[in-house]
Amino acid sequence: QVQLVESGGGLVQPGGSLRLSCAASGFAFSRSVLSWYRQVPGKERELVARIDSAGSTKYADSMQGRATISRDNDKNTVCLQMNSLKPEDTAVYYCHAFVSFRVYWGQGTQVTVSS
Repeated sequence: QVQLVESGGGLVQPGGSLRLSCAASGFAFSRSVLSWYRQVPGKERELVARIDSAGSTKYADSMQGRATISRDNDKNTVCLQMNSLKPEDTAVYYCHAFVSFRVYWGQGTQVTVSS
């Protein structure tokens, strides 16, 4: 059974940092492309960051320089470190995996940036 379980969301003040984690199981983690997406009510889900099986990364323009995605293939985890957070970063953040032409999603974790 495939599982993606996010953690680390919460309330943070503008300018603060958060580290999101996603624990994965049930699929070939080391071969997967892993991503973090986010979504706010009324808008489409958008890509925040992606890391492929070779470790190459891609970031949304809005997060460039403020986010770092990393993976640990021994622990089957993918993390997203976010710094200098802004109110517009408020969203539900989802872990996403693509492997063997299949897509998997986590349940999401809320990130709220507010003073």
